[in-house]
Amino acid sequence: MNFELTETQTLIRDTARKFARERVAPLARTLDREERFPTDLFKELGELGLLGVNLPARYGGSEAGAVSYALAMMEMAAADASTSVAMAVTNMCGELINAFGTDAQREKYVTRLASGEAIAGSFALSEPHAGSDPGALRTTAVRRGDSWVLNGSKQWITSGAYAGVLVVWARTSGSGNKGLSCFIVEGGTKGLIIGKHEDKMGLRSSNTVGLTFEDCEIPAENLLGAEGQGFRLAMVALDGGRIGIAAQACGVGRAALEASVAYVKDRKAFGQAIGEFQGPRFMLADMKTQLDAAELLTLRAAVMKEQGQPFSREASMAKLFASEMSNRVADKGVQLHGGYGYIDEFPVERYFRDARVQTIYEGTSEVQRMVIARESFKLLG
Repeated sequence: MNFELTETQTLIRDTARKFARERVAPLARTLDREERFPTDLFKELGELGLLGVNLPARYGGSEAGAVSYALAMMEMAAADASTSVAMAVTNMCGELINAFGTDAQREKYVTRLASGEAIAGSFALSEPHAGSDPGALRTTAVRRGDSWVLNGSKQWITSGAYAGVLVVWARTSGSGNKGLSCFIVEGGTKGLIIGKHEDKMGLRSSNTVGLTFEDCEIPAENLLGAEGQGFRLAMVALDGGRIGIAAQACGVGRAALEASVAYVKDRKAFGQAIGEFQGPRFMLADMKTQLDAAELLTLRAAVMKEQGQPFSREASMAKLFASEMSNRVADKGVQLHGGYGYIDEFPVERYFRDARVQTIYEGTSEVQRMVIARESFKLLG
């Protein structure tokens, strides 16, 4: 097994690291406090090729592969998880349209997402009553001549108020997982109503809103993939998305670990730095071990995706372990900071809040365990 990065992977990682440390990290605390979406940063991310890391160059992507994408996500999340999640969803939407769209759709929408012209992409699957169970989805799409008309509502939509391109799921027939179809909706389309910005525990500068569709009419050619193929498209997108969230969790975990090491080196108690005591050292050793394990699981899933191998189980394993790791590591980071870990003067408080949702979105930890068990039974049976 070769653990050395290629020249392209190193370039993408270093580009993301430089931008994250110089442009994103200095703003993270302010953006979090003000719950402000960093529109200007996304224009720059597009210029750097970080909104289309795994997209073809002909559509403005970096064409650098899934491993490069995971590495870039780790760097961005270490600086600011809010920026990284919007970056992740934009990449995911671009990849889905590139994989299942027509040439015209790729030319029109993938280029807008990769360049930053669309600001961001949104993935509109969840509904107020349908999160882990897409079969309960109630939003409808009815064909009327040369158009589709959407009616219904969505919930927890990342970047929904800013996205120029939204990938939306709606029911075109039947019940359960069958009869779901996928559509491309442009931001600002008549009948697309943006709900209030959610006041969240963490990821506070990542815009999260509900969406309402009231006789929202879109061109017939904005159907993505075949009619009735929506559930498959959602599962394909989520498999890849889980690598992104695992990478995000690794970035947050790394930031919490680095902040904790710096703190225990500086903080004195009982006549010496608290990092000299065995208790804190053992906590840091566990944090580092879990972080490295999560990074390896994440990169394994990314390699399998890049090589065209089935990777559903490995993506779920990475997402499950990394998201729960980041919660443990951030929790230990707060503990090591003592009372200072509970105030926003120190960034570990933000890391703790940002980590919490990682075990929930893009498939809860419980859903990941279901996927891992199901895929394992297939291999063992």
